[in-house]
Amino acid sequence: MIAKSQYKLKASDLEIILALVRTNNLSGAAERLSVNSSTVFRAIRYIERGLGYQLFERSRTGYLPTEQTLLLAEYAEKIEAQLEQARSEVQLVPEQASGTVRITTTDTILHGLIAPSLHKLSEVHPLLEYELYSGNELTSLTRREADIAVRATQYPPQHLIGKHLGTLHMALYRGNNSSNYQQVPLNRVDWIVPDEGLPNHPSVIWRKRHHPNAVLRYRVNSILTVMELVSAGMGIGVLPVFLAKQRKDLIALTDIIEECQTELWILTHPESRHLLRVSSVFRHLSETLKL
Repeated sequence: MIAKSQYKLKASDLEIILALVRTNNLSGAAERLSVNSSTVFRAIRYIERGLGYQLFERSRTGYLPTEQTLLLAEYAEKIEAQLEQARSEVQLVPEQASGTVRITTTDTILHGLIAPSLHKLSEVHPLLEYELYSGNELTSLTRREADIAVRATQYPPQHLIGKHLGTLHMALYRGNNSSNYQQVPLNRVDWIVPDEGLPNHPSVIWRKRHHPNAVLRYRVNSILTVMELVSAGMGIGVLPVFLAKQRKDLIALTDIIEECQTELWILTHPESRHLLRVSSVFRHLSETLKL
């Protein structure tokens, strides 16, 4: 592409670029902008022709931003944050937070901590909507696929803004209908463990170190599934204490396993923290998530 003349980016151009960076597809960007997909498509093509270079790589997985596009998205976020702050300043009554907040976390933290907390927040900010992702990757914040991440980690990325929420403790559990596990050596009972998708999970490292000959009867792809199979009496497993203590069908076989403990953090991108919708949720979760 060769630009015929020097193209001057407008704030509306940056808004469209940011929407497509965040969603990676035309329909998602169109929904955020309250337009149709063809409008977004034509707008991106127009901007690319004006600039003289391609902003996104089209692939089967969606629209992938180039490095230059990610830089433009950073400027767009700064404008977005300043605009929201300006709107709040001129309001005689504090502005009601609205819009969609995207949160990424693990399944255990989502079900055990975040979901109950967001339910309470809906009473204060009824106009907020949420997109909740449960997985084991932290990269989604860097790619701006999420606004907030709540993660168990010893070393949160330095380029993100975060708050330490507490220490995540773990212990070994059995179901309350499997009392025979108390009399049988641990290397002779069935274990329920995370699969290869969680090779660095603290419970995996601890088990390999102290129980290398354990009978790994069931391998599953989430800690929440470990908990459900343990509660069903199908074996024993290492579980987060904050989650297991809420269940009457689980009994601890050990005290807190110090080697398994890690730290819980809430994280966001430096530019996103100035957005009213993001800062409202970030502040609420920071104050209410208790281990």
